[in-house]
Amino acid sequence: MIQTKEDLKKYLINDKKALGKTYTRPKLFNDEIWKFEILLRKTEYYYNNRNKIFHKIMYFLFMYRFHKMRIKLGYSIPLNVFDYGLSIAHRGTIVVNGNCKIGKNCRIQESTTIGSTNGSNEAPKIGNNVFIGSGARIIGNIRIADDIAIGANAVVNKNFLDNGITIAGVPAKKISNNNSHSNLNEQLFLVGESYE
Repeated sequence: MIQTKEDLKKYLINDKKALGKTYTRPKLFNDEIWKFEILLRKTEYYYNNRNKIFHKIMYFLFMYRFHKMRIKLGYSIPLNVFDYGLSIAHRGTIVVNGNCKIGKNCRIQESTTIGSTNGSNEAPKIGNNVFIGSGARIIGNIRIADDIAIGANAVVNKNFLDNGITIAGVPAKKISNNNSHSNLNEQLFLVGESYE
């Protein structure tokens, strides 16, 4: 969770790295997803510090812009769900429940849903370095371990607690011992490259 300016810097640097951006700031065109992620992180910072009057004002200003951009890109992504290293692959519908907790270095594709079921408030807890393929559905009070790749159109409705596997299918099951790393930006795994 982003509490300080130092936290904000860490999140912005690692999100940029996860997206594979090598230049300093987003371009005027074709960097909408990066702009969205920057807006997400700044809105989280001001939301988490809104007990100060200046931050409260800034939170409302950023939340307005964040809301408009969510609608434009088709994302229903709440604040304080994704840890740093978020990489959204494409525009398109992404729906995430506000009670989810998703670890570091998550890459998420379009048309995915991560949420609760049957009127419950309990939502998935997803580990670090997880790849979520296009059209995946991750539903219910479940846990997903670190370094897991979730295949396209998978329906995940039970725990997967073994690290470093690939799951796919309806309902999802283990299909290989391959981890998620080939689906994530390699810069995230270089020694000394992470910003902690």
